[in-house]
Amino acid sequence: MKNWKLIALLAAALAGAGPQEEATGRYANVNGLKIYYEIHGVGKPLVLLHGAFGWAATYPALAKDRQVIAVELQGHGHTADIDRPLSYEQLADDVAALLKHLKIEKADIFGYSMGGTVALGVAARHPGLAGRVAVFGSHAGRIDDSYNPEILAQFKALPADFAPPFLKEPYDKVAPDPSKWPALVAKIKKMALEWNGYTPDQLKSIKARVLITLGDNDAPSVEHATAMFRRIPGSQLAVFPGADHFLPVQDPDRLLPTIARFLDSDK
Repeated sequence: MKNWKLIALLAAALAGAGPQEEATGRYANVNGLKIYYEIHGVGKPLVLLHGAFGWAATYPALAKDRQVIAVELQGHGHTADIDRPLSYEQLADDVAALLKHLKIEKADIFGYSMGGTVALGVAARHPGLAGRVAVFGSHAGRIDDSYNPEILAQFKALPADFAPPFLKEPYDKVAPDPSKWPALVAKIKKMALEWNGYTPDQLKSIKARVLITLGDNDAPSVEHATAMFRRIPGSQLAVFPGADHFLPVQDPDRLLPTIARFLDSDK
């Protein structure tokens, strides 16, 4: 990645597949947070978790015969920020609290980038709630140890005024307080740079079936994904040749059938 246009495209990929059609959202009060979520369809529950700077994404290719629960995490989309730092562990706890609020005993989860790291946190911290967990372009360790060097350097240089229009304009339309955007940028950067990762014991404790997917030129390195695969018992790893962090946006038909087969394998 050579310039800010490309790092902005990375953020768009982190967000998900793009703005969704109008949907009737709902709110739940969990952990002091008024969290926004959408429910689509009926069937086995599937939680969808967006990436940094993102919003509720539905991925129709994953929705067949499922009750899809698309969540907007703290400070994202319709979910107002509150006076607490962002952390992967807290975001995972928020998702778990939402599932309990909805009286869902167990759900499968698909998380994109930051959302995948949160999904792994749900599996590690709330093992009874996570069925099958699929992640794309996600990491489980310190970003310095997990990311490819060029992308890591770009992320570390992310400016305080980072606000690409195709991320900022959708945010401005739905955020309870659009002036909070700079705080969200700062919190995401701080969380990513200061996080120490999940411990090897936490990853080894995961009982959910996990599918780790990424491109061979993704933000997290293939080496890191392989280390995750070796530490999470019974996990699976799929590396897409010639693909990067944009695969779910640029060629969803290449990725999503693999995710769907994994999620459906225990139906």
